[in-house]
Amino acid sequence: MYSSSDDVVELTPSNFNNLVLNSDEVWLVGAVNADDHQSLGGQYGVKGFPTIKVFGLDKKSPTDYQGACQASGPRQASGIVDAALNAASSMAKQRLSGKRGSGGSSGGGGGSGKKADPADVIELTDSNFQELVINSEDIWLVEFFAPWCGHCKNLAPQWAQAATDLKGKVKLGAVDSTVHTVISSRYGIRGYPTIKYFPGGKKDGEAQEYDGGRTASDIVSWANQKAAENVPPPDVYEITSQKVLSDNCDDRQLCIVSILPHILDCQSQCRNKWVWAEAGAQPALEEGLGIGGFGYPAMAAINSRKMKYALLRGSFAEQGIKDFLRDLSYGRGSTNPITGDKLPSIEAPALKNIQNHCLFDHNTVQWLPQEEDIDLSDVELDDLDEPSKDEL
Repeated sequence: MYSSSDDVVELTPSNFNNLVLNSDEVWLVGAVNADDHQSLGGQYGVKGFPTIKVFGLDKKSPTDYQGACQASGPRQASGIVDAALNAASSMAKQRLSGKRGSGGSSGGGGGSGKKADPADVIELTDSNFQELVINSEDIWLVEFFAPWCGHCKNLAPQWAQAATDLKGKVKLGAVDSTVHTVISSRYGIRGYPTIKYFPGGKKDGEAQEYDGGRTASDIVSWANQKAAENVPPPDVYEITSQKVLSDNCDDRQLCIVSILPHILDCQSQCRNKWVWAEAGAQPALEEGLGIGGFGYPAMAAINSRKMKYALLRGSFAEQGIKDFLRDLSYGRGSTNPITGDKLPSIEAPALKNIQNHCLFDHNTVQWLPQEEDIDLSDVELDDLDEPSKDEL
């Protein structure tokens, strides 16, 4: 079927382990002659043809190819490419989170160990979609399916397991697109299954494409990442007293402290970060956390239970702070004991004479000199004649 000039690799029992199971790559396997190599097909439960298996991070637990079912024709190259890219994306995210390939159990479902309850998948219709999804502030993942679609049937137990695992955090729903054509048409559903993501909070009716894997663990991992992105930002407090520092950092496993430039140097955009202090305003705090000497802004994470801290060494920008916090969550990075083995003492800010300053942002009180109003209504001004021109 395939020639030597094709990019398709022909697999046999003699080369399968070396090429597929022992590799670090994603494999989509469909080029095994199951008549000649029945043992290999039987090992992975192949009963019909063609069957495509996706070998991702966990090579011992491949998943079925979950390409879109098209009512009008055979499997398309674009769907296979999408499946490969989704598997590669899932593998990359798992590796970034510290996971490594392993044997695991067959089926590739993963999950929390809770028994899947199909009732956790909410049935959505043309009549209840607006009320349950669009008008809610919950996070939703919605599957659009067709009852005759084989890939939808394969996804069903994974979808139910994910719904159970995510219960109380993310809602999972399902729409029978062959019956509820209005809502399916609204979101341009053409293949099955199609999964749409609706963010938490007030919705405008727009949906995002789900681009994760099709196992329960992939769905849960993808949804948890979106849920984390949906968490509201923490309250931010300026450290102006010992009480502010103690209330926010005592008995907390992690407390983020920023030392920021003077507001005249950076305006308010540099100040919306957890608890913070102005550079030089709290010398004991800076000394206790080893801050100073390498410029501002600076950031430290405090564990008041262990009286240790870690300094942000990278960029004081969104990605740099994300990397810093991610490394902390994984237990990476170096820590140091807080000087004195207690939270640093905080000085009450001295009242400064700032009446002569005029450069403040809209969040800052302004003291501007009062100007006397001058009434010019009684002043008569003579018209000025056009200046005469001298010709040379």
